[in-house]
Amino acid sequence: MPAAPHILRTTGDPRREANAATVLRTVLDHGPVARRAIAELCGLSPAAVSRQCADLSRLGLVRELSGQAVSSGVGRPQIPVDLHTGATSGPVAAGIHIGVPASTFGLMDLRGQLLARRRFPHDGIGPQDMPGAIVEAMRDFLEGAVGGRPLLGVGAALGGWVDPERGTVVRHDALGWHRRPLADELARGLGGIEVRIDNHARAVAQSEILFGRPAARRGLIHLFVGNVVDAALGIAGVVHQGPGSGAGDVAHLPVPDSTVLCPCGRSGCLEATASNTAVGVTAVRRGIVPEPDAFLVVDAAAAGDRRADRLLRERARAVGRAVALLLDVVNPDLVVVTEHSSLLDPDYLEEIRGAAVDLSHVCDDPERIVGPHAGTAALPVAAGTVLLNPLFRRPFEAARRAVAQ
Repeated sequence: MPAAPHILRTTGDPRREANAATVLRTVLDHGPVARRAIAELCGLSPAAVSRQCADLSRLGLVRELSGQAVSSGVGRPQIPVDLHTGATSGPVAAGIHIGVPASTFGLMDLRGQLLARRRFPHDGIGPQDMPGAIVEAMRDFLEGAVGGRPLLGVGAALGGWVDPERGTVVRHDALGWHRRPLADELARGLGGIEVRIDNHARAVAQSEILFGRPAARRGLIHLFVGNVVDAALGIAGVVHQGPGSGAGDVAHLPVPDSTVLCPCGRSGCLEATASNTAVGVTAVRRGIVPEPDAFLVVDAAAAGDRRADRLLRERARAVGRAVALLLDVVNPDLVVVTEHSSLLDPDYLEEIRGAAVDLSHVCDDPERIVGPHAGTAALPVAAGTVLLNPLFRRPFEAARRAVAQ
């Protein structure tokens, strides 16, 4: 796999790092864009913008589009600058979403566009052997997907309590992982390439802030509903981690009107009521599907099974009731819900919105409740964002790490 592009050696000035991040983020938001316009948009001097564009170009992160030069009739034509997303030479980031039944691999460019994707089922693989199996499958995926493009590193996202600073899975009950140094395990297996990990709810939230709707940068809550149910909070462009990176555990958030028993001993907990596991068990009990698989329930509903549709609507309303509680506590500009059926059929998103607005005391605008901007690609894109987000915050430092791998 090719290494990242040439790296600058004189990167000790924190102001220079901050200015480079400002220019890079402005190009992300507005590119292709001329240097003069970058200066006007971000408040740096034209000379500072030119220096930063030159540095970022040497890093391979931006490039001039000389064929799109525009003349205003005064002075030299303005050559626009854009992120380097060339099909054969632009740098790429890889992502791994580690779910319970399967992992999903993705490869994405600097704009968060998914270039390649592969699903890796975990059938017959025990939790302790899973990192090794994922590494082997990921190496095969990268060999075919990267081509000659510089690979910046790998981001991994998964449920449970994840400490991104230490690269550790503190607790993932469904996989039986506790204090597992997952980032180091993956990095060693992938030949020393940089690997960053984070909780998948926070990763999706960061993906929304970086690549999604503008409202996400002001304030958002992301609620993830899968086999694991968790959440993330972002304020002013920063995703909250909390002490020990323990923020986002909403598995035992009470769902009004739910009487489902939870393993914790209480009833009406969100995960016990609305998780994929809960939906699968209920579907088997009602004779909708032969095995407890929420994806089979979604397929059955899409094929016209009214019982499956009814169950998914029940789940959507339970999710909506939880969303109402989160809205009332935080009142964010945006609530992003990642839930499989609502990603595929907007009717289920409408059920979530309806229940949330009916019960919320602060939200009368259902359009504030949305699915992720990347749709069904949300999880592999979020995993790649775990790697790309530090690049947009500190491009010189991130590029140095990529070269050192």
